[in-house]
Amino acid sequence: MATIAETRTCAETLATRRSPLPDALVAPGPSSKEIDKIVEIALRVPDHGRLSPWRLILIAGEAKRLWVDRLLELADQRPDAGKTRVSTRKLVSAPLVVVVVSAAIPGHKVPEWEQVLSAGAVCMNVVNGAHALGYGAQWLTGWHAYDEQATALLGLEENQKVAGVILVGSVVEPAPERPRASAADVTRWLEA
Repeated sequence: MATIAETRTCAETLATRRSPLPDALVAPGPSSKEIDKIVEIALRVPDHGRLSPWRLILIAGEAKRLWVDRLLELADQRPDAGKTRVSTRKLVSAPLVVVVVSAAIPGHKVPEWEQVLSAGAVCMNVVNGAHALGYGAQWLTGWHAYDEQATALLGLEENQKVAGVILVGSVVEPAPERPRASAADVTRWLEA
């Protein structure tokens, strides 16, 4: 059982998480042990039926450079090349990319929607895990999450979809605080 001080520290960590701009995520990135810890945290999500309806693709180093280069080539072929090129450039500076893939099992007794939500929870836990270890993380999608040629670069199987492209790195410039919804704006008690 966590002490009150440990609980407060964990709660403060979660309450102070912000998404830095992609260009503010730079090397050094997490070590291999820290990546293992981020993945361990990522997998601690609700998973009705213990299906593990998600996969994680880790991209770093030379593989990341080649992947981004291939995405830029694909971006240049699109009618909105200028816009997609700018979007793709966001992937450059972060030393680690974690692609979370939704691998929902159609027709299973566990509703597909619950499986997709579980993949979203994995994304959030990657972000929170990185933050807990002192790194920043930015959860993106972008054109490359939906384009068939771009997702083919990741080797996705049929019925798999990109749930999130998460950039992880050291934060060179913290994100400015932004207005957020208040509890009163988004919650209500169900009356008896």
